[in-house]
Amino acid sequence: MTAHLLDVVGLSRLMDVSAGSAAITIALIDGPVADHPDLSAGNIRNLSGAAAGAHGASGIATAHATFVAGILAARRGSEAPAICPGCTLLVRPVFLDTGSHAAGMPTATSEETADAIVECVDAGVRIINLSIGVAQPSPNRERSLEEALNHAARRGTIIAAAAGNQRTIGSSPITRHGWVIPVAACDHRGQPLDASNFSASIGRQGLRAPGESVSSLAAGGTTMTSSGTSAATPFVTGAAALLCSAFPGATGAEIKRAMTHANASARSTIVPPLLDAWAAYQFLAAGEVSRRRT
Repeated sequence: MTAHLLDVVGLSRLMDVSAGSAAITIALIDGPVADHPDLSAGNIRNLSGAAAGAHGASGIATAHATFVAGILAARRGSEAPAICPGCTLLVRPVFLDTGSHAAGMPTATSEETADAIVECVDAGVRIINLSIGVAQPSPNRERSLEEALNHAARRGTIIAAAAGNQRTIGSSPITRHGWVIPVAACDHRGQPLDASNFSASIGRQGLRAPGESVSSLAAGGTTMTSSGTSAATPFVTGAAALLCSAFPGATGAEIKRAMTHANASARSTIVPPLLDAWAAYQFLAAGEVSRRRT
């Protein structure tokens, strides 16, 4: 089933080209990541944050972050998608293991999220994965989040963010920002999931990726299956990481354009097109050939 999900979004062929470069760092703004035999500790680093002291392998936040980390960085051959295990994963927790989460996505405050984004950008990451929800901010705090996203845009740090699972038509301060790639979820055939949020901004600048019954790693050294936009987002993040690895001289804007425009249908609805990672690779490769000829 995992292989099929990768095929649906053109990732299998791209994963044959590369497992990712250690020079490409992905920031996982999420919970703490648990130790797991299918995760290489050598490729995972922690960035201190407000929730960095959170432990408890059975906690919701740890389970969530470990699941997302597995999609990105598990060893090839494990039950997880293991899209880019050769890349470096920088973990920046933003919430504790206590409490609950709604619709399959832990929630952080806008202030915590903004601080984490700025810290990760300043640490030199190439891509940020946001498989989290943001609590409804006040106008002042929304401005701080917008400033953090603007900071990422100026540095060319790609941001893939979960669209949310509230079955609503609407966006958030993150998913409506012009630099962000909002990620909606699709089923095993590539069709949109009803639970996913959609909006004009998500349809205009986002992508959809597998978010139905995705298998990945669980705390305690086991595996688990989950659904939703939290699961879909690292497929887009992982594709961006492999493209950055294959084309290290490409800017964040060039990688983002390749992913959102290569082989994409007309963006005239609230539903974004399906990710096609292989088409994005070919888009960048064609540009590389053109540059060499001039």
